[in-house]
Amino acid sequence: MANASGWRWAGRAIVRNPQVFLFDEPLSNLDAKLRVQMRSEIKQLHQRLKTTTIYVTHDQIEAMTMADRIVVMRDGFVERIGSPLDLYDRPANLFVAGFIGSPAMNLIRGQVSTSGPLELITDGGGRLPLPEAASLERGAQIIYGIRPEHLTIGQGLATAEVVLVEPTGAEIQVTTKFGEDHLVATVRERLDLRAGDQIVISPDLSKLHLFDARTEQRLKPV
Repeated sequence: MANASGWRWAGRAIVRNPQVFLFDEPLSNLDAKLRVQMRSEIKQLHQRLKTTTIYVTHDQIEAMTMADRIVVMRDGFVERIGSPLDLYDRPANLFVAGFIGSPAMNLIRGQVSTSGPLELITDGGGRLPLPEAASLERGAQIIYGIRPEHLTIGQGLATAEVVLVEPTGAEIQVTTKFGEDHLVATVRERLDLRAGDQIVISPDLSKLHLFDARTEQRLKPV
């Protein structure tokens, strides 16, 4: 069994009392249920032994649930180092914002309105609100980031068309077409939605992430 063989090699390493453990995607060949079990067992083992552990993975859930610190890398270079929730809540750049989170953060390109209410005029032809307190240059090209769980359906002024509804049990993932862009919302309510329905959506502006379109770096917190 994969579980037994996994613990055999782990046991051989543990008895040597090493200073560092290196795990290179150890769960990649396991089925979903066994992955969850082994993930929990490895984390509990680490908590008991308190040995420095480097764990290499492409699985975001493994990284978020098991790590004290995450090192996000791209093309061999370190993009960001931080705690799981710090990377999730305050991504320093566009790559980290799009990499951490499942489903991924909605990232919409556009321009800050040149007059009237402060809002984003998206490249796809939509309009999204911006916080009035935000220090944004009128006409600036930015990228508007909002996580799916921070979009509310049934409130606001932005109209979108439902493209896909995916129930996952505790939540429902709703993919919408907003202008020429797509926005994914994650809701816990049992909404009766079907492809083609017209809905209104509202972003939680307190959870908004804004990035410079040229540098892809995070702008001053709003």
